[in-house]
Amino acid sequence: MGRYVMAAEDVTTLLDGLNEHQVEACVGGGWGVDALLGEQTREHSDLDLWLPAAHLERLFLAFAARGLDRIHPWPGDRPWNFVLHDGVRLRVDLHLYEVLPDGSIHYGSAVDGVSFPAEALAGRGTIAGRAVRCDAPEWAVRWHTGYPPRPVDRHDVPLLCERFEVDLPEGFA
Repeated sequence: MGRYVMAAEDVTTLLDGLNEHQVEACVGGGWGVDALLGEQTREHSDLDLWLPAAHLERLFLAFAARGLDRIHPWPGDRPWNFVLHDGVRLRVDLHLYEVLPDGSIHYGSAVDGVSFPAEALAGRGTIAGRAVRCDAPEWAVRWHTGYPPRPVDRHDVPLLCERFEVDLPEGFA
């Protein structure tokens, strides 16, 4: 498998397929950042998606119709976080969650998962002129912390902080 590059048109095609199958997806990661900014600011190797675990079967149906039907083993994969790919260049990093009775979101195992407010996934942005649901700006910044920043994080975080007046996290100055 070579280098992966996902174009904006790939993303919108995949999101259209999910809409057709009534999958409530939220764009995260680098594409989520660019959605919030309203423009593509860098290349992306994959598409990060948040979705309710209950929608996984419908996601599989939508993506299988587009050839995105292989699991790409990755260190740290878990039942709630794994990568699908098409065997050529498209990769989707899935983040499955459950909605708790109080409306908050639970991500991870029952033993040591994390919960966060539903508003974290209530951002709005655009990709190639198409309106998308994405991480809220302050949460998009938060998801890029807690580990040593990579070059893409050093690119994305300052852009978000400047545009949305979020304090630049420690280690990004």
